[in-house]
Amino acid sequence: MENSKDEAVLSQLSESVKAISGLPECRTVCKKMYCNLVRRVKLLSPLVEELKDREEGDELGNDVVMGLESLRIALDSALELLKSVVEGSKIFQALQVDKIACKFDHATEQIEAALSQIPYNELDIPDEVREQIELVHAQFKRAIGRMESPDLQLVTDLAAAQMEDDPEPIVFKRLSEKLHLRTINDIKQESVAIHNMVISCGGVPDGISEEYFETVSYLLRKLKDCVMMGNQDLDVSETEKGSIKHRSPVIPDDFRCPISLELMKDPVIVSTGQTYERSCIQKWLDAGHKTCPKTQQTLLHTALTPNYVLKSLIALWCESNGVELPKKQGNSRNKRSGVGGSDCDRAAINALLQKLANGNPEQQRAAAGELRLLAKRNSDNRVCIAEAGTIPLLVELLSSPDLRTQEHAVTALLNLSIHEANKGIIVNVGAIPDIVDVLKNGSTEARENAAATLFSLSVVDENKVAIGAAGAIPPLIELLCQGTPRGKKDAATAIFNLSIYQGNKVRAVRAGIVPPLMRLLKDPGGGMVDEALAILAILASHQEGKAAIGQAEPVPILLEVIRMGSPRNRENASAVMWSLCTGNSQYLKIARELGAEEALKELSESGTDRAKRKAVSVLELLQRVEEVVIS
Repeated sequence: MENSKDEAVLSQLSESVKAISGLPECRTVCKKMYCNLVRRVKLLSPLVEELKDREEGDELGNDVVMGLESLRIALDSALELLKSVVEGSKIFQALQVDKIACKFDHATEQIEAALSQIPYNELDIPDEVREQIELVHAQFKRAIGRMESPDLQLVTDLAAAQMEDDPEPIVFKRLSEKLHLRTINDIKQESVAIHNMVISCGGVPDGISEEYFETVSYLLRKLKDCVMMGNQDLDVSETEKGSIKHRSPVIPDDFRCPISLELMKDPVIVSTGQTYERSCIQKWLDAGHKTCPKTQQTLLHTALTPNYVLKSLIALWCESNGVELPKKQGNSRNKRSGVGGSDCDRAAINALLQKLANGNPEQQRAAAGELRLLAKRNSDNRVCIAEAGTIPLLVELLSSPDLRTQEHAVTALLNLSIHEANKGIIVNVGAIPDIVDVLKNGSTEARENAAATLFSLSVVDENKVAIGAAGAIPPLIELLCQGTPRGKKDAATAIFNLSIYQGNKVRAVRAGIVPPLMRLLKDPGGGMVDEALAILAILASHQEGKAAIGQAEPVPILLEVIRMGSPRNRENASAVMWSLCTGNSQYLKIARELGAEEALKELSESGTDRAKRKAVSVLELLQRVEEVVIS
C-alpha cells in the first residue's frame, strides 16, 4: 500500500516535470523569467526518473514522500503560471510585468521550500544525480528575490502610449517589435488571448480596473494600425483577405445581447453583473421590471454601467472578421477606440454631471466611474468634461467616505489633468489638499493615482510650491517605502518633480527620504534603482541633502553603480559623488581607498556627456588631495 502511494506521487511529479519541460517557446516580455524557471525545472528530471527506476520493494521514507508531494504541488502551481504567460495577452503582461515578476518569485520560493524538505541523504541515488540536484536547489535559492531589471525603453514607450494624446508612430513601432506583435496573425492571436482572458474571468480580472483593461484594447488597436501601416501582414494570403469579406462568421455568444440575441452595439452592465444591449435593457426597465432578465435576481439599482471592455472586444472582432461595425460605435465619442469620430458626447456628460450633483451615493459612484473612463479615452472628452463643470464636483467626492467613489474621483482628475488647461482648473478649485488627503488615507489604487495626479499637476512650476506646502511629501515617501511596484514608481516620479523646487528638497530631506532611497539603491531586484539615483542626484545639489546622503555611507554603492550600472545611473551616481566630494576631503579619501580612480577614468571615456564632466571633476579633486598628501 505504501509502495503504491510512492509510485503515485512519483508518477504525478514526473508528469508535472514533463509538462513544464514540454511547454512552447515564450515570446512575451516575461521570456527571461519563463525560460529560467523552465530550465531549472528540467534539471529536476534526473532525480524523478532515478527514483521511479529504483528497485522494486525499495520504499521511500515518509519525509521523502512528503517533500516530493510538496514539490509536486509547487510545480503544478508553477505550470499554471507558465501556461498563463505563454498563452496570455502580451500587452497585458507588459503592463503588469512587475506583478508577474512577483508571481515568478513566489513560484521559485515555493519550489525551493519544497526542495529543502527532501532529505537527500535518505535517497539511494548516484552521486552525480545528487550533485546536480544540490546545484539546482542552490540555483532556486539564489533566484529568490532577484527581480529582472525593467526594460526602460519599454516602460517609457508604454507610458507615452497611454498618457500622450497623439504619441509618435515610432513609439508603437518599437512596442510592436518588443511585444512580438509584428504581423496580422500576431494581432489576431493577441485579440483571442484578450477575449479568452475576459471570458474566463467573467469580465475584468480581479484587481484590474475596467479603465486599465480599456487601455489594453486601445493599445491593441494602435498596434494593429502600426502593423497595417508597415505592411507586415504578408503571412495572410490575398485569398484569405478576400474571403474574410465574403464569409459570414458566427457571432460569439458573449457578444450577443441575452434579450435580443443580436450583436451588441452599446453593451452595459446591470447590478447583477450581467451585460445587455443598452436599448434592450432600458426597455425592460421602462416596462417596470425590477429583476435581471437572465438571472431573475432582483436589481439592487437601475444604473447602467458601460461595458467598455466588451465594447472594444466586439469592435476588434468585427474588424478582424470583416463585419461592419455597429453604427452606434461609428459615432462613438471614443476617438482612441480606433472606430472613428472624435466629438465628445455632451448629452451623456451632462447626464453624468446631474448624477454627480443630485444623485444618491450609489449614483455618484457610478457617475464618477464613468467620467473616469471617459476622461481616459481622448482629449475631446477631457475638454468637454471640464467645460461641463464637473471638476468641482469630482473634488468634493475626494472627501467621500466610500473608498471606491474616492478612487474614481481622484483617477478622473488624474485623467483630466492630462489636458494642460485642466491643471489650472483643478488647482484653482482647491483640489490639492484633498488629493493629498487621498494620498494619505485612500485605497491602494487611490493612493497610487493621487501620487500620479500630484506629479501631473507639478509639471506647472507654481504648483510645486503649493503641493509641497500641502504636506504631500511625507505620504509620498510612505508610498515609496510601502507601496506596490507601481505605487513606488508613481511616488518616485512625483517626489523627483517636486524636488526641482528648493523648498521641497528640504522638506523631503527632513521627512527622512534619504534612508529609504539608499535601501532602494542597494536592492537591484526591486526595480527602483533608476528612480532612487535620480532623486539622490537632485537632493545632493542642496546642502542639507548632501549632508543627509553623506550620513548614509554612500560611496561604496555609488562606486559600484559607476562601475556596473546603466549609462543614466552611472551619470547620476557620478553627480552625487561629485556633490559629496566637492569641499570634503573625507569622501575623497574614502573614494580613493575604494579604487575610485580607475572607475572614474573609465567613465570619463565611455559615459554620457554629463557623466564624463562629473567624472573628470572628481578625478581632478582626487588629484589635488593626492598632491597635498605628497607635499
